[in-house]
Amino acid sequence: MASEVATNLATLGGGCFWCLEAVYLGLRGVDAVMSGYAGGHLENPSYEEVCGKRTGHAEVVQVTFDPAVITYEDLLRIFFTIHDPTTQDRQGHDVGPQYRSIIMTHDDAQKASAQKIMSEIATAGIWRDPLVTELVPLPKFWPAEAEHHNYFARNPYTGYCQAVVAPKVLKFRKSFADRLK
Repeated sequence: MASEVATNLATLGGGCFWCLEAVYLGLRGVDAVMSGYAGGHLENPSYEEVCGKRTGHAEVVQVTFDPAVITYEDLLRIFFTIHDPTTQDRQGHDVGPQYRSIIMTHDDAQKASAQKIMSEIATAGIWRDPLVTELVPLPKFWPAEAEHHNYFARNPYTGYCQAVVAPKVLKFRKSFADRLK
């Protein structure tokens, strides 16, 4: 049973977790998305601690998905279109190690799939610059505070959501209309 759960989770970081969460929540085959933190040295970090840039954590989402509807590899292909995987520790105006591009794998099969997709993306020349996406095993996932869950849906008219999240969601919806719920 534990291995079944592991094969149905993807943990990804590509800038602010609000953007990734909003995109993946609209995707057919995704059952849940949890914003959180991973990859650092502090136990159960807070948003403020992670934003302080000294915990080593990245803002990530943990996506629970049905592999009969959407594959892990397709989740990664979408991941590489909704953020810039060529900028070190930044996405747009969001700067710091918490915003790094990172794939945190749950097992060797996910690692192999991620390596395959990263190679596919690099070979396709989609991005002018080389990928800087980290590929590491997931050490521990810490859920973000409740106010970060389903943030875009609850706060669509805030300045950040209008300027940053909404354009990414719109781009996703146009590019992957056939995959929407």
